[in-house]
Amino acid sequence: MAQGGTEGGGFGMVILIWGLIFAAMWFLIVAPHRKRQKDLQTMISKVVSGDEVLTAGGIYGVVTNVKDDRFVLKIADNTKVEVSKSFIQSVEKKSS
Repeated sequence: MAQGGTEGGGFGMVILIWGLIFAAMWFLIVAPHRKRQKDLQTMISKVVSGDEVLTAGGIYGVVTNVKDDRFVLKIADNTKVEVSKSFIQSVEKKSS
């Protein structure tokens, strides 16, 4: 005689495993990235004239003017460029 019952826990176990994988990825990848982004935004909001910054393109410059959505950087004698705030990668040296 064949047994009439089937295992009902198989699908629930798969859902549980995928949920655990998702939670692990969130805590190992997404959450630290969001924290770094938040710290970078806080750092950029505190940049003032005289700070030395590094752009995402690898250009070092000294902030000469702060505008609403961009900085004016002095990158060489008589050479200034405007850079979007989103392209600032790090503040290398704060002004004294």
